[in-house]
Amino acid sequence: MNLLLQSSSIKHPASIKITGSKSETNRLLLLQALYPNLVLENTSNSDDSETMLKALTNTHYPSPITKTIDVHHAGTAMRFLTAFFAIQERKDLSDLAEVVLTGSERMKQRPIKILVDALNQLGAEISYEENEGFPPLRIKGKKLTESKVSLPANVSSQYISALLLIAPKLENGLELTLEGEITSIPYIKMTLALLNEIGVETSFENNLITVKSSEVEINSKLITVESDWSSASYWFSIVALSEIGTQISLSSYKQNSLQGDSALIEIYKDFGVETVFNSDNSITISKKQVHNSQLATCNSQLNNCPDIAQTIVVTCFGLGIGCDLFGLHTLKIKETDRLEALKVELIKLGADISVTNESLHLNPSAIINKDIVIKTYQDHRMAMAFAPLALKVPIIIEDAEVVSKSYPTFWEDLKLVGFKMD
Repeated sequence: MNLLLQSSSIKHPASIKITGSKSETNRLLLLQALYPNLVLENTSNSDDSETMLKALTNTHYPSPITKTIDVHHAGTAMRFLTAFFAIQERKDLSDLAEVVLTGSERMKQRPIKILVDALNQLGAEISYEENEGFPPLRIKGKKLTESKVSLPANVSSQYISALLLIAPKLENGLELTLEGEITSIPYIKMTLALLNEIGVETSFENNLITVKSSEVEINSKLITVESDWSSASYWFSIVALSEIGTQISLSSYKQNSLQGDSALIEIYKDFGVETVFNSDNSITISKKQVHNSQLATCNSQLNNCPDIAQTIVVTCFGLGIGCDLFGLHTLKIKETDRLEALKVELIKLGADISVTNESLHLNPSAIINKDIVIKTYQDHRMAMAFAPLALKVPIIIEDAEVVSKSYPTFWEDLKLVGFKMD
């Protein structure tokens, strides 16, 4: 479905309800599968989380059987489920003998060797069905008795979190050494904080992470998932590109968020967006006058929050300012090569942009080409990051339904504030 999107201004004040963080939800769904007494509220309604839930609730079948589980485009599910199924030892004939974990064609191009090697070092039995180092994977669940493993510190934090989430169920816990400079620290700390919240003992000192084995059953415990900051980023972009005085409320968010993408509060101050936390756990974001003259260039290190890079660069382009963004190496292995995709689509709109393997440079531009078709590359963030530009010129979003991966109601929410779409 291609969507023609346009709007000269938005209706405000407006209130938008955003469901739970995909990152928190997927971690908690795995922990709930390991500790069934956990009760979750405000979970994400994203495709990724639905995929996780479906896979985790379908683990018992008549024997003998090998179950194929298809995670489609869900990268987080692929990493987390690889670890989860590696420790599902067969205790009776109703348990799975083996799992084949597969995904879309793009998923089969996304590397997973680092995680598989680490799990196999811990004693897992995981092999490749097609190409070495890539899904699909054949996983035979078993008890893992080894407890020490090392990973390069600059890998996707999802590899690290996958190991940490299963660590309490390892016979001797886990000692994970990260070699080199660590990236995406907030996502690692999110995983550890959620483990702590359910009573698992952890430590993170220098480059060593330790998780204690915990076979103790957890009493019934309610955890409310904070709303997704990545999804909020598109509303920050909309407010930044709107007239002074525009105001939107989003629910529900915490000032002491575990999500790295909450960094957008500080980043968007430079674009005139003020954030106020309200007593009902909502936030109100407002467009204010930008002081000290308009920014010439936005300069941000996004090691800890790469998922908001697309939103930031499109905001800068829409405001006619330049930007230099760094720490983006993990974007090369997402749903698409996000750096190259951004470059191609922004050039079509008239941008002067260059990228490297880990950075992006955008020169200021006063012109935005209208009626351009934005290719989304099966990437939900491409669709949503470019949507706010419709406040400046009409644009066409190709394969608009891709937003269901993380924010299924995105287009409906845009209509609520006055965006027109055909």
